[in-house]
Amino acid sequence: MADHDETKGESLLEKISGKIHDRDHDSSSSSDSDNEKTSPSDSFKSKVFRLFGREKPIHHVFGGGKPADVFLWRNKKISASVLGVATAIWILFELLEYHLLTLVCHFLILALAALFLWSNASTFINKSPPKIPQIHIPEEPVLQFASALRIETNRAFAVLRDIASGRDLKKFLSVIAGLWVFSILGSCANFLTLFYIAFVLLHTVPVLYEKYEDHVDSFGEKAIAEIKKQYAVFDAKVLSKIPRGPLKDKKKD
Repeated sequence: MADHDETKGESLLEKISGKIHDRDHDSSSSSDSDNEKTSPSDSFKSKVFRLFGREKPIHHVFGGGKPADVFLWRNKKISASVLGVATAIWILFELLEYHLLTLVCHFLILALAALFLWSNASTFINKSPPKIPQIHIPEEPVLQFASALRIETNRAFAVLRDIASGRDLKKFLSVIAGLWVFSILGSCANFLTLFYIAFVLLHTVPVLYEKYEDHVDSFGEKAIAEIKKQYAVFDAKVLSKIPRGPLKDKKKD
């Protein structure tokens, strides 16, 4: 009997300990689920700073298509080929001082001479003459390019009109400073060299930025905060003391 009572007591203790273990497990799982529920909100609150207010990946900023793949070196062979062709064109026209019209004429002379000789030589070799393909420019890509160029041009005119209206002094000063820098660069190099430098930067800066994105954004956040601080000092000491004119006073009178 005593052994039977002891076994009953042990079974009761095992059941009680099992229930306590289950409660602890349920409470831990519920706390884990609560943590999982609160983690997205915490991550949303602690939003990472990105340059220029960017919220999408750098690949989507460049359009997410083939041009973005070329700029970000998704296919290294294609990107290297495009950069190599641009370098060869720059060397040909800038360093060797070759002219565009001369290059086009020489290329057409060589192409026509090769096709003409090949067509006449095929009669002596008893082979059919080569079929020269018909080359034509499709209409749809040209219209798409013209439409995109028109939209971007109108957008640039709208931005310039907004800047010239005098509503945002900070934007006006930044645009003037940017144009001044471009004027200095234009006096140092010709258009082809500037275009080639911009092309090389497009093939190097975005891929380096994507690789060291967090470090660059952290440094950019500190730099933008310092620029805003210095602009506030400049505004308080200089811009705020510039007379705005008596137009507003006359309207009030």
